[in-house]
Amino acid sequence: MSGIDWAILVLTLLSIVLYGTWKTRKNSNLEGYLKGNNSENWATIGLSIMATQASAITFLSTPGQAYEDGMGFIQIYFGLPLAMIIISVFFLPIYYRLKVYTAYQYLEQRFDVKVRSLTALLFLLSRGLSAGITIFAPAIILSTLLDWNLQLTCLVIGVLVIVYTVSGGSRAVSITQKWQMAVIMLGMFVAFYYVLDTLPNEVGIAEGVEIAGKMGKMEIVDLSVQSSENYTLWYGLLGGLFLSLSYFGTDQSQVQRYLGGKSLKASRMGLMMNGILKIPMQFFILFVGIMVFVSYQFNKPPIIFNESVTIEKAVQHEDLIAIETNYDAIHKLKQIELQAITKGEKSDYTQAQHLQAEQDSLRKEYKTKLQNLEPTYEKTDHDYIFLNFVLNYLPKGLIGLLLAMIFSAAMSSTAGELNALASTTTIDYYKKFWSKGDEDEKKDLKVSKLLTVGWGVLAIIVALTAGLFDNLIELVNILGSLFYGTILGVFLIAFFFKKIGGKPTFYGAIIAEIVVLIVHLLNVYEVIEISYLLYNLIGSALVILSAYLIQSIQKSNNN
Repeated sequence: MSGIDWAILVLTLLSIVLYGTWKTRKNSNLEGYLKGNNSENWATIGLSIMATQASAITFLSTPGQAYEDGMGFIQIYFGLPLAMIIISVFFLPIYYRLKVYTAYQYLEQRFDVKVRSLTALLFLLSRGLSAGITIFAPAIILSTLLDWNLQLTCLVIGVLVIVYTVSGGSRAVSITQKWQMAVIMLGMFVAFYYVLDTLPNEVGIAEGVEIAGKMGKMEIVDLSVQSSENYTLWYGLLGGLFLSLSYFGTDQSQVQRYLGGKSLKASRMGLMMNGILKIPMQFFILFVGIMVFVSYQFNKPPIIFNESVTIEKAVQHEDLIAIETNYDAIHKLKQIELQAITKGEKSDYTQAQHLQAEQDSLRKEYKTKLQNLEPTYEKTDHDYIFLNFVLNYLPKGLIGLLLAMIFSAAMSSTAGELNALASTTTIDYYKKFWSKGDEDEKKDLKVSKLLTVGWGVLAIIVALTAGLFDNLIELVNILGSLFYGTILGVFLIAFFFKKIGGKPTFYGAIIAEIVVLIVHLLNVYEVIEISYLLYNLIGSALVILSAYLIQSIQKSNNN
């Protein structure tokens, strides 16, 4: 990285942190710290909701997902707009009427303290792990490609987030997220411009879409019903609906974003803004990855995108050199084919498709052999593709902007999570079981800040000890899906099944969570094949069914 890149990176990050800290320096009570004194307008709420969900993983992993597998990932968001409507109509009015700090307070009023505590605990488990992943994901990729120290990178991201989150609470998170989203989207549009700039003169967006389509990357909708396929229209509408309902309706990291709204109307409009803009935003991010794929049809692509120091030693092996030589030769042949097509000399893509399949096969073989030689190497390198392109093709200065984008995304998501974790621990555990009512507001505020620091330190520890999984954006969704279904099931009973009481719901939630974890283990060990998106449907349905059966048995015994 050049000096100007470092300057832009450091200046951007410090400006955001200092701005958030300064604007919220006067927070002196728990309501202001946890709910921002209900001062946020709908635009701030909408941007904050989007920023909390859009972690650095989104902007690093999603383009790579499109590069490897095409546009099908967009289907996971198809259920989101309907979820926003349901939450706005059924969830929000109850939260506002009861003036809750956390979503889980409502559950005690509807059921009992056991159900509230269990549901809050499930949230703390899922979000506590995810907070560490949102720090670790960008840190390991940045450290690998830029030869930075991994532990130091994790610490820098974690400490920056802790500083302004502890200082200003919910309000600091919301107002900094507006600027972070601005940096993020500016960075993505700049990257997109330079991706297009690497294409031949005769290849524009329309031609790029045609090439990507012929190479099998533009299949947006998959109508198949195979259970092992994660990204299909039906799983997106059904599984995506339940994932969105549980995440935006019951996950405190999202609920807290709109509980701080000026009014019920402002919160609804913020949610609707997310419902309208989220799919186009994700489509654009995936499309950037598609255009990177098209660019590498005309520019020489690396055979691997995760080019670490240890790998450099391994690639001296003669078998790997032979595979890479063959890979480059096939790329040149494919390049000639595509150039003839774009110049109108040919119209048939059959040969280019065949050559692409050969390249994919050689790349897979290369990574398998490389892993045998270097066991620490991770074969799946989706998450390195976009940043690798940025480092190789963007000019000085703009690399700093793109890295600032990645850090901003990591910070915005992690800040929202830490704020929510601290709020839930403060309200649902400390204030409920240890605090002496409302007698000492300053002490409660101090405890909440200390809990924010504690969760921040835990997130850093998770980040420092985590390992890289196949695909980071999938990992975050899987972590959520393991718990979200159960949490959603509890809330669905609370809202729509008024005759089911606390005890059946409590045991129904335990049964459902155990079953979801067993299903996941069977899925991991390939005993069964099922999309992780369906965990949300399975979990919520099992909570309702189990609670209903327990309630019926209870009534029968009483009679």
